[in-house]
Amino acid sequence: RLFIEILENLNKLLSLVNKGDFKTWRRTERKTSRLSGQEKLSNRWTVVFSRTLASAGKDLKDDFLRALAELERANRSGKTTSVIFIRDYNPLGQEVSGYIDYAHRLKTEDFAAYFSGKKRLMPGRSDLCYYNWKTQTSTSNSSPNFEVVYEDVHGLLFKSKRDKKLLNVDPQVAPDEDTSVLQSPLYQQVVVFNHHVRTV
Repeated sequence: RLFIEILENLNKLLSLVNKGDFKTWRRTERKTSRLSGQEKLSNRWTVVFSRTLASAGKDLKDDFLRALAELERANRSGKTTSVIFIRDYNPLGQEVSGYIDYAHRLKTEDFAAYFSGKKRLMPGRSDLCYYNWKTQTSTSNSSPNFEVVYEDVHGLLFKSKRDKKLLNVDPQVAPDEDTSVLQSPLYQQVVVFNHHVRTV
């Protein structure tokens, strides 16, 4: 019965476990190599299920960080893919702005540093869109979740690669219920656009 339950939940576990978790799992596996088979299996699954979110236990006083914390689980699981717009000044004092695929960044970076205030989340040249207002440097890149669409009467759009739905980030359009315009002392401007992925 235990084996059947493990098989049924395997897909869910694979979507929740990233490379760092597998390293922890392997470390635990080595330490418990002398235990019985049932004890080893129990310890391995305990490591996987005890995985915590990067925002867990953090004292978040900023509205933007609180919003990211509320969206973390849904973005990690794939139920939601959020696009974050940030406009602020880089360490050189240059104004930059850009759009970030939150779900993708969660998979490629340790967000504990952002939630603890040790680092500031900023757009970069490898994100969906990036623009440096001083140097006039601009880049755009598709991500695992979105394709950047320019050739449209509505301006910049992001097309979901999973359900093909278009996400309109035009600032002239009134924000819908899935868009949060947030006030944060950490940034000049922050907007979070949420796309709830439809299963086909």
